[in-house]
Amino acid sequence: MRGTMKNKSPMSKISSAITEIQRIEDLQKRDQWLNRIHPLVKLACTCFYIVCLVSFHPYDIQGVLSMGLYPLILFMAGDLSITDCLRRVRIVLPLVCLIGLFNPIFDRTPMLLFGFVVRAGFVSMLTLILKGVFAVLSSYILIASTSIENLCYAMSLLHLPGILITEILLIYRYVGLLLSETERITQAYSLRAPGQKGVHFKVWGSLAGQLLLRSMDRANDVFDSMSLRGYSSDFRYIKQYVRWRPSDIIYLALWCAVFLFLRNFPLLLLVGSLFI
Repeated sequence: MRGTMKNKSPMSKISSAITEIQRIEDLQKRDQWLNRIHPLVKLACTCFYIVCLVSFHPYDIQGVLSMGLYPLILFMAGDLSITDCLRRVRIVLPLVCLIGLFNPIFDRTPMLLFGFVVRAGFVSMLTLILKGVFAVLSSYILIASTSIENLCYAMSLLHLPGILITEILLIYRYVGLLLSETERITQAYSLRAPGQKGVHFKVWGSLAGQLLLRSMDRANDVFDSMSLRGYSSDFRYIKQYVRWRPSDIIYLALWCAVFLFLRNFPLLLLVGSLFI
């Protein structure tokens, strides 16, 4: 239909987005050993992993491949689905893969890779893709095992600005509100215009204005509720149930040692030499 926003099923897309947020929150509430680790430990471990990951030379694809050990172990031990992860980050992964897409064109230096002579640009492209994919996977593990409140609490322990932490928390909360209000407005419009595909362009402005006003009202109600329940930017209320344990220190020290080992020693070459 001409003059309409061609969207096959906006209601289903909005509902699926809300459902995905709820599923992520369900993962965060599981009674798993990974979820019980202190949030600061998981945040520090993820950041250190990404730092070690990006520090590899652009042509060191074997070293980058060995860093895949971390997300692989946590996906299996933490009972997380790699298929669900790839489906949820399917929008980010193509952008990550586009980073080094033109490297084979500009860098044509011959290079030996696993016994084959290839262009050095091809190796650097694969290395960049693997770095991006592993960084996304490690971030997903952190998000799937840690609630937004616990993440903000961990950031407060690092003495990040309180206003920045509050903005991160409220943006996360208000995304759900925005989607809910969008779903209600779209449903009301579809009931008043049966048989019409999409939203007519003449009402885009009025619907966007209503969405903004209703979202702001709901957001104010949410913030008032948070304040009445004792919300503070230092997240002191979380200290009651998030405590340090000896296993947290062991977890952090063990993975940091593994990252440093993988960063300085070619694990794949060492394993390959055992079979030669």
